[in-house]
Amino acid sequence: MDKKLSFDFSTTQRIINKIGVIDSFKRKWLAIEKEENKYLRELRKIATIQSIGSSTRIEGATLSNEEVESLLANIKINKLESRDEQEVFGYYEVLEIIIQNYDHIELSESGIFNLHNLLLKYSDIDSTHKGKYKQLSNKVVATYPDGKQRVIFNTTEPFLVKKEMDDLISWTKSSLSSDFIHPLISIGAFVYGFLSIHPFQDGNGRLSRLLTTLLLLKEDYPFVQYVSFENQIEKEKQRYYQVLMDAQQHRYSSEEIIDKWILFFLESLETLINKLEEKYSTYKSKGPYLNERQRTVLNFIRKNEPVKTADVADFMDQESRHTIKKDMLYLHREAVIKKIGKGKATIYLVP
Repeated sequence: MDKKLSFDFSTTQRIINKIGVIDSFKRKWLAIEKEENKYLRELRKIATIQSIGSSTRIEGATLSNEEVESLLANIKINKLESRDEQEVFGYYEVLEIIIQNYDHIELSESGIFNLHNLLLKYSDIDSTHKGKYKQLSNKVVATYPDGKQRVIFNTTEPFLVKKEMDDLISWTKSSLSSDFIHPLISIGAFVYGFLSIHPFQDGNGRLSRLLTTLLLLKEDYPFVQYVSFENQIEKEKQRYYQVLMDAQQHRYSSEEIIDKWILFFLESLETLINKLEEKYSTYKSKGPYLNERQRTVLNFIRKNEPVKTADVADFMDQESRHTIKKDMLYLHREAVIKKIGKGKATIYLVP
């Protein structure tokens, strides 16, 4: 893999510049996350729907983001009849597992097998080969919006898959634990290697994007869960395939340099940063995030001010007083309501 990273001076400078931008934003975002900001919950929900929809559509599925959201909101696992629905729910479950448990998921053959098995969990047609390396040759085929398909490149033959995957995993773990290669380059190189090998009979594209999220989270780039990398790939689908083809045409030769792919990978992350900053700014301008219960509390105060905590608790008698007190504290902390007085004499109003 090291030979594939032999970039010229100009490319190296561009890569360094982009890494600087991404790492600078990472430090800024880590500070935002520590505040446990309520806006993040809504941003992650939107990003999750976009990621699932885009990643499955790249591979030929047809469900829109709205249809994906509706499916997940009204899911009945025993009624996942279409392949599109099966792929969507499989992707959703793996993405949630990664976001919640990335620290405990190891980059290893068994770890990758497990994620692949979960990804295809609901697909009956994939039951014989999920969680196992491929037994038949496969090719990377691009499906374009007009329905036409084009072979992007031929992949590793089945009898070579295990060795190449072992080498790729070993190289990636070694490079991520050293200071010689920046983690973003290591992650980009791993994804390229994984797609080149195409180790499974099906699900390689979807799994490559899930593994991208996994590695970025493990390397402390948490912002990727709040904006959809998959959606960016879908929008740049033609270029995505082209940069892969540019390197793949020289596979197994000294000319297999992945400079265009690494730049594409970093530029995609940079675009995500710009989108996230814009979305976050928009949400903040709307005021603090309030859930449905907190909006009900605020509306009651607005209509009946001044009120005491006991008044709100009596009105919302289906909720515990502890919950109401927490909501009142949050609304006050976010300057949505104003507090006057102390102790039992405390009253609240909308400023």
